[in-house]
Amino acid sequence: MDVRYVCSWAWLPPVATPCRGCGFFLEGHTVLMTTIDRPRSRVVLSRVSAALGGTVLAVATLLTFVVGSAAADTVTASFSVEWTPREIAITPDGARAYMTNDFKSVSVIDMATNTVTATMSVGNTPIGVAITPNGTRAYVANYYSESVSVIDTATNTVSATIPVGGTPIGLAVTPDGSRVYVTNPYSTSVSVIDTATNAVTATDPVGIGARGVAVTPDGTRAYVTNAVDNTVSVIDTTSNSVTAIVPVGTYPQRVAVTPDGTRVYVVSDVDDTVSVIDTATDSVTATVPVGIGARGLAVTPDGSRVYVTNAVSGSVSVIDTASNTVAGIVPVGDDPREIAITPDGARAYIANSNVRSVSVVAIEAEIETPVALAGTPPAGVVDQPYNYAFTVTGSPIPTVRVTAGALPDGMTLSEQGVLSGTPTTGGAHTFTVTASSNGVGDDAVLEVTVDITAKPSAPWGSFAGS
Repeated sequence: MDVRYVCSWAWLPPVATPCRGCGFFLEGHTVLMTTIDRPRSRVVLSRVSAALGGTVLAVATLLTFVVGSAAADTVTASFSVEWTPREIAITPDGARAYMTNDFKSVSVIDMATNTVTATMSVGNTPIGVAITPNGTRAYVANYYSESVSVIDTATNTVSATIPVGGTPIGLAVTPDGSRVYVTNPYSTSVSVIDTATNAVTATDPVGIGARGVAVTPDGTRAYVTNAVDNTVSVIDTTSNSVTAIVPVGTYPQRVAVTPDGTRVYVVSDVDDTVSVIDTATDSVTATVPVGIGARGLAVTPDGSRVYVTNAVSGSVSVIDTASNTVAGIVPVGDDPREIAITPDGARAYIANSNVRSVSVVAIEAEIETPVALAGTPPAGVVDQPYNYAFTVTGSPIPTVRVTAGALPDGMTLSEQGVLSGTPTTGGAHTFTVTASSNGVGDDAVLEVTVDITAKPSAPWGSFAGS
């Protein structure tokens, strides 16, 4: 038996102390001590104290699973971040991730190096983040500012701020990129943003404590979790009206739709389950037990697996969608909240709130292959644009750099092996290019000479004889 703190409300005004049940700084919560019986194998004991308004409510012993992981599902990297991470969204090309941080910022992660390359200010307490299908904008839900920030991903600057309903949390972009659906727990509503004008064009009433939202691949329906009602509202996106209400587990959080649109997976963090909804009937066809404090989830691009973060267990449960059973459990960082999967389905990124870190899980067993580098760049001309891509292969994906000599003035070499720019100096330029896979295997080294010729002079005119 373990002791759990459950917040019965999730949309009230802020105070100085966070609610033990949901983690937000909210007023008027009913904090319940709930006991849950469950079978366990190996456990680790940890002590947690909960305080509200300076008054200690209880000290409880929490039991956390310590389990092995499937061979293919292993943590391959973990990196620290400056702020407490909340949610992660990955660009369609897989090059960058946008991560919301507690309080007022969003960080940009370079997926090739797993480093934060930029951080920008947004509204107060950003939580949800979603990126448009063309990758040009990121939409961020600012909980206390009651707004959505629009980030231009080309410049990583906020290009617009949109007022929405009370305490927005989750958001989802339609597959055609024309609309963004935003859940507002305080308003018990969903705001619909037109991305052409960045203005709210509709407000849909839903259940109490609206949190997660996901849109079907055909864009016809949006599924919204209602944490207090223990339901999911189904919105017809044409009429922006609720067409069905589906009972699910206790305190549902996040929601995701399979790529074929046939099923919706809903995670509930009080009874630690994932409900499976058949979209043909909008009814629950299966319930899958997962880890303690189930919070976030994501479906792989091929629809074969669902990854579920377990905040109290410090793990990720892997659900096989063919059987709707847990096929593996991956230990990650402390308090994993949300998860995002790369577009190629190769990796999952998990935000660990308590330790301010991000865990990277290899979804498939990574096969190491030797690094290879080849190419013979053509000659260039002074003041003329130049672009040439070396052939780079290997796994893990290699990074390319210049290790000796110097590039022609005005030119650069990207980590992907693209030599580009506008040369400004003529002559033969010799340099060494090296491709490496982060210390895995031997580097590939290539000596290169690029001839840059002077810009031809304009020809003199000629006179025709008579």
